[in-house]
Amino acid sequence: MTRYEQIKVELLASPKTWLVTGVAGFIGSNLLEHLLKLNQKVVGLDNFATGHQHNLDEVQGLVTAEQWQGFNFFEGDIRNYQDCETALANNGEGVDYVLHQAALGSVPRSIADPITTNAANITGFLNMLQAAKEGKVKSFTYAASSSTYGDHPALPKVEENIGNPLSPYAVTKYVNELYAGVYAKTYGFKTIGLRYFNVFGQRQDPDGAYAAVIPKWTADMIKGEDVFINGDGETSRDFCFIENTVQMNILAATAKDDVKDKVYNVAVGDRTTLNDLYKAIQAALIESKIVTIRQPIYREFRAGDVRHSQADIKKAKEYMGYNPEYNIDDGIKIACRWYIKNL
Repeated sequence: MTRYEQIKVELLASPKTWLVTGVAGFIGSNLLEHLLKLNQKVVGLDNFATGHQHNLDEVQGLVTAEQWQGFNFFEGDIRNYQDCETALANNGEGVDYVLHQAALGSVPRSIADPITTNAANITGFLNMLQAAKEGKVKSFTYAASSSTYGDHPALPKVEENIGNPLSPYAVTKYVNELYAGVYAKTYGFKTIGLRYFNVFGQRQDPDGAYAAVIPKWTADMIKGEDVFINGDGETSRDFCFIENTVQMNILAATAKDDVKDKVYNVAVGDRTTLNDLYKAIQAALIESKIVTIRQPIYREFRAGDVRHSQADIKKAKEYMGYNPEYNIDDGIKIACRWYIKNL
């Protein structure tokens, strides 16, 4: 039995109360779904800046009525300290574990509007961190980012070796790690940061100017629209299916204190070029008889983008018992089935 399987058995036997910030978003709603299916109580906080009510509605349809009764939603903004306190208070019942996912993602968005990104990702993070410390939660796990590696050239990316940030977004996520370290040293409040590497999967928004590459391309292919690749297509990423990310969040939240006050890569430890990614998505959709073969359109490289990214996940495996169950091909097939059904 893996550590993840063991933890799920323990949670089913002894349910906890979890706060998921950004619960109406892509990652947040997937965490909500898994936790409710484990019969946990979940408090959700979201301001719907990038999250959607339809994500919550979909989760409701995937769990039992009794499980859905375990969900308590607060509409609020992490930039408002009182909203953080209100969610953590949970009508006087409190919470055990915090999974802090709320943030404004996207490198291009941060370049276009660094002020709003800073407010959500730094002020909002600090508000939630402080409120969680004051609320004496058992654990605080937060979404960090592989963008923190910046211009450091080495591959694979090892947690202890980072370079200079290449975007305002990367700065904000690095500041989160700095604050987390200070809170451990100053207040004894230890946290775990999860450096996400290009998470993808069901309920990831394909629309908008800042849509991630996999949902954007998948939607464009299904609609018969042109697909654009930034650069020559040889840029590579460590794409991580959402189920692996959920696993790591649950492992981190329930981890012992001696592995806290650290950051961990969340990925599969492999990398895929954009050209190969395009072929994989197209192949999955052709298999479903949705699209026919067509070529992408290449354009200029995008400002702030890292050329190559691949994670070293040895630390997560050793300290957390992390075992990514889905590779990119598995994940793309599952995600494509979801987009075919829901677009």
